[in-house]
Amino acid sequence: MLSRSSFTSLVVGVFAVYVAHTCWVMYGIVYTRPCPAAADGAAGAAGGCVWPYLARRPKLQLSVYTTTRSSIGAESNIDLVLNVEDFDIESKFERTVNVSVPKKTRNNGTLYAFVFLHHAGILPWHDGKQVHIVSPLTTYMIPKPEEINLLTGESATQQIEAEKQTNALDEPVSHWRSRLTLNVMVEDFVFDGSSLPADVHRYMKMVQLGKTVHYLPILFIDQLSNRVKDLMVINRSTTELPLTVSYDKISLGKLRFWIHMQDAVYSLQQFGFSEKDADEVKGIFVDTNLYFLALTFFVAAFHLLFDFLAFKNDISFWKKKRSMIGMSTKAVLWRCFSTVVIFLFLLDEQTSLLVLIPAGVGAVIELWKVKKALKMTIRWQGLRPKFQFGAYNDSEKKTEEYDAQAMKYLSYLLYPLCIGGAGYSLLNVKYKSWYSWLINSFVNGVYAFGFLFMLPQLFVNYKMKSVAHLPWKAFTYKAFNTFIDDIFAFIITMPTSHRLACFRDDVVFLVYLYQRWLYPVDKSRVNEYGESYEEKSKKKAHRE
Repeated sequence: MLSRSSFTSLVVGVFAVYVAHTCWVMYGIVYTRPCPAAADGAAGAAGGCVWPYLARRPKLQLSVYTTTRSSIGAESNIDLVLNVEDFDIESKFERTVNVSVPKKTRNNGTLYAFVFLHHAGILPWHDGKQVHIVSPLTTYMIPKPEEINLLTGESATQQIEAEKQTNALDEPVSHWRSRLTLNVMVEDFVFDGSSLPADVHRYMKMVQLGKTVHYLPILFIDQLSNRVKDLMVINRSTTELPLTVSYDKISLGKLRFWIHMQDAVYSLQQFGFSEKDADEVKGIFVDTNLYFLALTFFVAAFHLLFDFLAFKNDISFWKKKRSMIGMSTKAVLWRCFSTVVIFLFLLDEQTSLLVLIPAGVGAVIELWKVKKALKMTIRWQGLRPKFQFGAYNDSEKKTEEYDAQAMKYLSYLLYPLCIGGAGYSLLNVKYKSWYSWLINSFVNGVYAFGFLFMLPQLFVNYKMKSVAHLPWKAFTYKAFNTFIDDIFAFIITMPTSHRLACFRDDVVFLVYLYQRWLYPVDKSRVNEYGESYEEKSKKKAHRE
């Protein structure tokens, strides 16, 4: 059987191989080998090179049409919503237009956008060198439940209207995508015709000009920019809806990366992920440059490694725990309560399974820790469980006295704050139900004042003048993750309360470090496994 250190080394080794392999795959995505014969024009023509049509600097026009059909053959039954006659592929722009909503679309039908890039002054279907791409402007999703003020019964007019138009809140209805983000690959890149990248190839249209093959402008619709927050419910009375069309140029490397990410999100949806679940993944990539995205990946990978190592050491610590000397039972109970509350809050908010499943596993583990801390055993009498609690020795009873004393002082501050916050939210914030208000009040208390429940352990350490009973390996890995969270608190958009929560944990951990320095290890005291260094030495000498 592998020892703990060997298993940790194996995990770190697998992690290093995974990071190296991912870097190699990412390099293969963003780097494209150019045509080797492109340096010599004549040789390039004979050597199978594919040249960019944009290098000829043609005068282009951008046209956006809407229709209820997924394919069109002429200009009948289509509406022109945007026309940019002198289209400059280098210039970024954003324009908002009003789109007429057909009756078919108002009755849960689909509306498509056809985007054409063609020569100026020529209709798209008369231009043999036009490129186009199609994207649905509607999607189906279950509408958000109505939120009301629980005391007055007030609710938002838009939400009431949306509810009236839907037969049941659990039935998906048609939603409007209010953003359409377009890109054109602007690099004058010469492809090798014998090894065209498969991801870009499906967006390419080739034409023969003389002896050389050219590819027409690569037009791309950024589906990752379609976020759930931008969706609007389509009512039967809706006749017009706003559409924001934005354009920006894109490099070949970023285009290939974006294609792979869109394919990954589409695969998640085919595996049963909802629009909201996929939106959680999209949020990682939107409004982020490639360099910062790469940094995010590496930091997230190390965060995952430290999470796993902290989890492993925490489980090992509690599995071998035989005594609660020096450990705050109240702190264990609070961690369990807060983890379960956060899980119920995420469940009530219909959070992505990517977040919900780890939170649920964490809640189960915290419940197991409470069982260990209270020395609880469960005996079944038929279908009825019977709980039995073990006895504490004198040292553990002393620890419990210190723990109760700390909680007494803490309650004078904590309870008024939590009750006041819950009352304020009841008066000023709208909720779906009383249960939703209760869970939100609990979770706000956890986020805002949860760090105060770390203080009883500090008080117990102070009274016992020892920190030998704490799981320092797990603490160390969690500390690394806390410092990583600190870095991203500056550069990632998040609520101010969550940003402050990252730094308040630092303060408590620094106090833990100060106590470790202040109270040197006494080898006669028990450690986190209920053993002392002297006992280990005696056992070793006895075996010899």
